Amino acid sequence: MADSSKKMQIVFASAECAPFVKTGGLGDVAGSLPAALVRAGAEVIVMVPKYATIKDEYKAQMEHFSDFYVSLGWRNEYCGLEKLEHDGVTYMFIDNERYFARDYPYGFFDDGERFAFFSKAITESLQHLPEGFECDILHCNDWQTALAPVFLREFYQGLPLYDRVKTVFSIHNVAFQGQFSDTVMEDILGVAHIPAAASQLRCDACSINYMLGALRYADAITTVSPTYANEIQTPEFGEGLDGVLRERSYALQGILNGIDVAGFDPATDKRIAANYTVEDRSGKAVCKAKLQEELGLEVRDDRPLMVMVTRLTRQKGMDLVMYALDRILAGGVQVAVLGTGDRDYEDGLRYFQDKYPGTMAARIEFDPALSQRMYAAADMFLMPSKFEPCGLSQIIAMRYGTLPIVRETGGLKDTVIPYNEFTGEGTGFSFSNFNGDEMGDAVFRAARLFWDNRDAWNQLVTQAMSQDFSWTRSADKYLDLYFFMHPEIERPAAVVDEPEVVAEKTAAEPKAEPVVEAPAAAEEKPVEAAPEPEAKPAAEAEVKPAAKPAAKKTTTRKTTAKKATATKAAATKTTAAKTTAAKATTTRKRTTAAAKKAAEAEAAPEVKDEAAAETKPAAKVPAKAAAKKTAASKTTTAKKTMATKSTTTKAATKKTAAKTTPKAAAKPAGKVEETHVEPKAETAAEAKPAAKTTTRKRATTTAKKATTKAAAPKAEAKAEPTKEAPVSPATPAEEKAPTKKTSVRKATATRKRR
Repeated sequence: MADSSKKMQIVFASAECAPFVKTGGLGDVAGSLPAALVRAGAEVIVMVPKYATIKDEYKAQMEHFSDFYVSLGWRNEYCGLEKLEHDGVTYMFIDNERYFARDYPYGFFDDGERFAFFSKAITESLQHLPEGFECDILHCNDWQTALAPVFLREFYQGLPLYDRVKTVFSIHNVAFQGQFSDTVMEDILGVAHIPAAASQLRCDACSINYMLGALRYADAITTVSPTYANEIQTPEFGEGLDGVLRERSYALQGILNGIDVAGFDPATDKRIAANYTVEDRSGKAVCKAKLQEELGLEVRDDRPLMVMVTRLTRQKGMDLVMYALDRILAGGVQVAVLGTGDRDYEDGLRYFQDKYPGTMAARIEFDPALSQRMYAAADMFLMPSKFEPCGLSQIIAMRYGTLPIVRETGGLKDTVIPYNEFTGEGTGFSFSNFNGDEMGDAVFRAARLFWDNRDAWNQLVTQAMSQDFSWTRSADKYLDLYFFMHPEIERPAAVVDEPEVVAEKTAAEPKAEPVVEAPAAAEEKPVEAAPEPEAKPAAEAEVKPAAKPAAKKTTTRKTTAKKATATKAAATKTTAAKTTAAKATTTRKRTTAAAKKAAEAEAAPEVKDEAAAETKPAAKVPAKAAAKKTAASKTTTAKKTMATKSTTTKAATKKTAAKTTPKAAAKPAGKVEETHVEPKAETAAEAKPAAKTTTRKRATTTAKKATTKAAAPKAEAKAEPTKEAPVSPATPAEEKAPTKKTSVRKATATRKRR
């Protein structure tokens, strides 16, 4: 039974977390998702390293909660837990100055050791959490925390506190995996003597891969968009891990990121020149004019302003931008770019700024406040990424009424609906291939709409601003996953609508077919695990049973919803047991009749021959071949009784019709020729729509009373109406009817001579 009193308790581990430390999208996720989970009724503790770069105002609020030592290879390292409550979420900062008192989170020679310590400290600290907090889900993010599931299974499995912990690993960018020399396996990780761990961490002869360990040890794997989940299983996007991701595809799912809709709200944002809403966008025109003035662009509202806020790297599509920028600027589109990155791209942007003064502006710097003003002021936002796990910029742009122009990859494809000029639907513009000309075409499709059809443009902006990209939606999907992995914990009714609660409960029950007894009986049976088709690595054996249902959440919920409906039907059947019994008897009778029919067909091969000749009218059998068939039939049926002969001869046409009628009757007349069903069978089915069993009984009774002579005129009588029967518009069926009739007469004449 599910425990209704217990809340889902989650430890969320991340190497960065806004507002304390942030270098990219991971910080945004860790800063927003836990808060959304708390609002949905879960208890969450976020674990982050205590970097020296965290602002003093936050450090002053931290309270020393606990300290202990963490073994790391031959080392014993100090670990302190500093507790901080912020916006309803509990944060635990992992304190070790030797590893984390540095000027920047990453990029040091000993990163492998630093984040191995962080992962080990996370697993060790599960014993030192506040009273009453027993971790149900350990949710790790990217390679910096990827060793936590490995340590949990190899060093802590079997301890009562850890047995209930299920691990989730989220891939935010599969390109960054944490690869290091295999010497760290013994010196730092201490797992070289464990064959299962050593083999599953190794990525080549002399290297290990932290992310690879998480992919093999975690109970469930998620990534930040559904399309990216499919892409990383291919060599093009998998960065060498596509093989293991395909192996564990049953445990992998994509859950789209959200944004902080309160922080990114044009109606209340204090960082922009003028506020506006989806209903009244007059403030956006003010923002555009102010930004044009600030960046030294011509202040004109009749020219579309396109911006980029990005890292200047090849991954972000800067090759395409350099190729197409001349054409775009010469075509009358204003462009402003903010960001830092590769020197070649920085210099290229400065060159275009000098070449097109008043039309192009390049700001080679990192300025969050300016980025906000650019989101609010622009008409279009360019994001032509080579690959993009999720991407937040295009979502923020839509929130501010700026239409994104994106390449159809990863989260860009999942979040931006391309504009359809015929239906008017869409939230932006897109192109498929990583090609500069295609990108330029997409930019000018947007620009032409801006110039030529402002009403359609404004409608598109309204649709973009109306999209729901809140974390509430994403958090609900993560909770689906968590509760699926812990079916013994009851999901609060307030968190989700009723159908999903039913689906969650049913998912915990055995996969049995609905029975006549009351549905409650299903709850008394033990929980069954679904069969695992994949081969299990040694260390993964304990992990997969929970991982499979977790990853196939969507499919299973649909299946379980069907089962819930079927269980309701079973309850109805309980009140009408007699009807059910009668149906079962009828089914048995039909099965027996079918068996008799098969036996009779076996006993009279000559009838099969005739039926085949009638069913396939295209094959016109010569007279000699028919004579040979008759002779063979005589030899074969010599041992059979005359009664069986007369019965099967009488009912030959009916039996053939009965065989094909169930299928033929259910299909439209036009499909008769496709299944080679003769028109006679269709006519019989239309004339006598009685139950199959009744037809067979009548046929048998009539056969016993009638003689062989009487069978001939009846067979002819059945064949005759098919000439006028409107089976289908096709004429071949009508043309071939006389041939079938002649065949029947010949067969009858042969039997008379016998």
